[in-house]
Amino acid sequence: MKQRQNYKISAWFKGGTPWIWLNAGAIAIALVAVFGLLLLILFRGMSHFWPADVEAFYFENDKNAITVIAEIVESESVPVAAVHSIDASQGDVNGNVTRYLVKTGNRDILGSDFRWLYDIDLQKREHPKNVMVLERIEWGNFYGYLNAVYENGEVVAEGDNAWPEFKQRLQRSNEIREQILHLEQGKIGAINYQLERLRLKEKRLQMDGELTQAIIKSFTAERKQLDHDYKVLLAETKKLYQQIKRDAVSATVMDGSTVMVPLEKVVKAWQPNNMTVISKLGFYMHSLWSFITEDPREANTEGGIFPAIFGTVMMVMLMAVLVTPFGVIAAVYLREYAKQGVMIRIIRIAVNNLAGVPSIVYGVFGLGFFVYFLGGNIDALFFPEALPAPTFGTPGLMWSSLTLALLTLPVVIVSTEEGLSRIPVSLREASLGLGATKAETLWHVVLPMASPAIMTGLILAVARAAGEVAPLMLVGVVKLAPSLPLDGNFPFLHLDRKFMHLGFHIYDVGFQSPNVEAARPLVYATSFLLVLVIVSLNLTAINLRNRLREKYRALDG
Repeated sequence: MKQRQNYKISAWFKGGTPWIWLNAGAIAIALVAVFGLLLLILFRGMSHFWPADVEAFYFENDKNAITVIAEIVESESVPVAAVHSIDASQGDVNGNVTRYLVKTGNRDILGSDFRWLYDIDLQKREHPKNVMVLERIEWGNFYGYLNAVYENGEVVAEGDNAWPEFKQRLQRSNEIREQILHLEQGKIGAINYQLERLRLKEKRLQMDGELTQAIIKSFTAERKQLDHDYKVLLAETKKLYQQIKRDAVSATVMDGSTVMVPLEKVVKAWQPNNMTVISKLGFYMHSLWSFITEDPREANTEGGIFPAIFGTVMMVMLMAVLVTPFGVIAAVYLREYAKQGVMIRIIRIAVNNLAGVPSIVYGVFGLGFFVYFLGGNIDALFFPEALPAPTFGTPGLMWSSLTLALLTLPVVIVSTEEGLSRIPVSLREASLGLGATKAETLWHVVLPMASPAIMTGLILAVARAAGEVAPLMLVGVVKLAPSLPLDGNFPFLHLDRKFMHLGFHIYDVGFQSPNVEAARPLVYATSFLLVLVIVSLNLTAINLRNRLREKYRALDG
């Protein structure tokens, strides 16, 4: 009986059942860890845009009485002994005291957005219905009670009529601000760009000795027209600035003082304690959309992250266009044309080792070779009129994409080689037997069948490149880019410009921000969006790979 039991256990182990369960358990643990991390990032990041209730804390003791208006960020129970200036007798039965991390806003008045509150001497807490929150262009949020609406210094609404009037005038102010941004970043920016190109073109002709009086006259006429258009737009902009300065509101803050807030500094206004669930949901979707589509403000701790999303996607797409042909050509040569010997084995070992080189090394190489050597020579040959100001001799989108293409090249080479090795020799021989050349066989038979493997390498390259930060800090990414690499000015795609990146944005907001507590939820939100961007790019490539696999499945059979 015992021998039979031992035999069953031995057969159970030899059959591989324990290893199947171990693998299944390991995969389950990995999936739980991955999805748990994503859910944590999702909750911590996306909950930031929900309009949280604002509470009024009333503290009173024998010496004074204080009122604090704030949002509760988190609360915890701590031992009284760990808190300075609090008597141990003021704790609960367990010797603990509850403290709240609250967002008080009004940084221009109070000096900071956040503070800790203890429930010592706390008399009551309530949710005042008429408390309002203002999101401002600078100085963060404003918390207070609306008193009156002013137009050119005169009261136009107060009391119960103040809030509807305020919302209507705020909408007008936001529309004017959008017109100003459209003029400054669009039309005025285009005129400045054309004036600079005209200056460089004139200097280039002068350096070449081709600047004639007729050309000078045409340049003068063109510059005069651009100056006239600029003055017209500048006058229109000044008029809009006068209009946006018209309105203001007065509000009472938590210390009882009255503050005037100009509407030109206000982006959004809401009364969270007076909102229904439906209105909060609408506010949440609008705030989330603004976060995705707007430019950042306040050292990247306010506003949106659209330039970072755009820069990340643009860089990854350009990197994919650059790395794919080089990787495929290298793999085709190593597999189809090179004589297999010691040298080719050494090259393959070198390619595999390149995949393990730290990314910062690629950044240093890109800075030295691409930026200083190639970029400097390109400037000397093609853009001498702009010197000493560099055009391509400075970090930018092109050099970032090339650096990441070099970083991910080994992945594409290895994946393509594996795909080429799986193509049956009989297909090559059949194509050659029908009279096709080797190049025609490669182009029409081998490469199409290996395209799913090529796409697999591209998927791995995109996944790695989209999350890289260290090399980009040296070859093109910046904290805040004044303009996008793609716009309406010729040549439309400006490969020499610096750009923003989601990965660097996370690093900058999380570790370089002067306002850590305000930046923390944005780190989670940006991280989740970076994951979504990478997943979207990968799903697009996977979908294309599956289509190619289905298309050439018949040939493989």
